[in-house]
Amino acid sequence: MVKTLILLILLFDGTLVKKEIKFSPSVSLKECYTQARAHRDSIAKYIGPEIKGSNQGWYLLDNTGTYHGFICE
Repeated sequence: MVKTLILLILLFDGTLVKKEIKFSPSVSLKECYTQARAHRDSIAKYIGPEIKGSNQGWYLLDNTGTYHGFICE
């Protein structure tokens, strides 16, 4: 069972942010993945190579950085 979702965000100033979301009660790994994708989609937008070229990725909607993944613990 998973107790914490950690989102990995890299700000444009070089700061790595590890945003923690606690689950109470614990959730399954599948539910953690589902929550991670939903949260990613609410804070970031994927911009592909046709627009950004080699700088493609998940850009935060507030234009402060990029989303790089998550950890389910």
